[in-house]
Amino acid sequence: MSNLTPDPSILDPIEIASRDEISALQLERMRWSLKHAYDNVPMYKERFDAAGVTPVDLHTLADLAKFPFTHKDDLRANYPFGMFAVPREDIMRIHASSGTTGKATVVGYTANDISNWADLVARSLRAAGLRKGDLIHNAYGYGLFTGGLGAHYGIERLGATVIPMGGGQTDKQVGLINDFKPRGIMVTPSYMLNILEAFHKAGLDPRASSLEVAVFGAEPWTEAMRKEIEDAFDLNAVDIYGLSEVMGPGVANECVETKDGPVIWEDHFYPEIIDPVTGDVLPDGEEGELVFTTLTKEGMPIIRYRTRDLTRLLPGTARSMRRIAKITGRSDDMIILRGVNVFPTQVEEQVMATGGLGPYFQIELYKSGRMDAMRVLVEMLPDHNDEASKDAAARMLSKRIKDMVGVSTEVVVGDPGSVARSQGKAVRVVDNRG
Repeated sequence: MSNLTPDPSILDPIEIASRDEISALQLERMRWSLKHAYDNVPMYKERFDAAGVTPVDLHTLADLAKFPFTHKDDLRANYPFGMFAVPREDIMRIHASSGTTGKATVVGYTANDISNWADLVARSLRAAGLRKGDLIHNAYGYGLFTGGLGAHYGIERLGATVIPMGGGQTDKQVGLINDFKPRGIMVTPSYMLNILEAFHKAGLDPRASSLEVAVFGAEPWTEAMRKEIEDAFDLNAVDIYGLSEVMGPGVANECVETKDGPVIWEDHFYPEIIDPVTGDVLPDGEEGELVFTTLTKEGMPIIRYRTRDLTRLLPGTARSMRRIAKITGRSDDMIILRGVNVFPTQVEEQVMATGGLGPYFQIELYKSGRMDAMRVLVEMLPDHNDEASKDAAARMLSKRIKDMVGVSTEVVVGDPGSVARSQGKAVRVVDNRG
């Protein structure tokens, strides 16, 4: 893999500014954002008044803890446009979640918001090692999902050439990568595994492909998956982080020279880590729930948004701004099985560590009598697909999960291709408990 360390001259000055400079800018912008939300979003005025605070009560960054949280349900309760802080005709674009667990969460952007978003995705791509003039294959889904268009505008802002493929049509994806020879790809890590599988089916050597950088986002993924994909393609895989309620992709991004957790672009987003039960702010370095306050968003400012992502805040390394550790899971994705907390990423780590198994898996929750039970569906690699190997892999994976996670689970090992493939975000958990 090539050395992609950037020339400092191409960085935005704020990326390598002092912590004092960053904090001063954050305080100035936070005061504006709180006032903008209070003056223009009825929900925020009601919430602030009920909590006995107003924007003038923010004297230091620590004073943000006095202000109430925003939850996903607040966005649903104000569906469709009740969270907008500007007249609807000043909103230049609307995105929305799929709404699979209730009403969709709607987000709106002014022209300036769209421009800032493009700048931050371009900054993220530079951090990933991509440059002006590069050809970048965009396999994030287009439409109401923020991934496709968010990545698209950022690629163009970087001055790179975008291939707007979107999700699905995996064989076609492989054909275009082989023919167009892009240097970078933006895609979910689980779908990159589908692309890898399609390379092998087409008789193509993935290590001979043109890809040098993969920018993975939209779902948690492990270091084991990073190593598997990097080794398979001979590329650098970096993590891009974002969520539509805060902006979309590009809230944070790993630097390719360190690959030690996404750097939060703190000039636009103020992070906190809280105890997910008490809501108390935790010191940097302690694991808890990630909370964001937007500092520059005009169309839909968000104050102390509870992301449900579980992580830690870490000091800056390649950049002055703080990093987040790998997302260990989401508090709302956590499985509580007979009193034990289980995250899909924990299961993924054990699947990746078990010889002979492919990287695909799915967790099924079901009832065994009155008790909750868990079944893990996995598949063998083609060159290990015999009954003796299946039995050995099932026993090994079951033992690994018991030893490392602390729960007993049934493991079902199927033939290659037996686990459902995703066309975007992977569906890791199927709850059949009724």
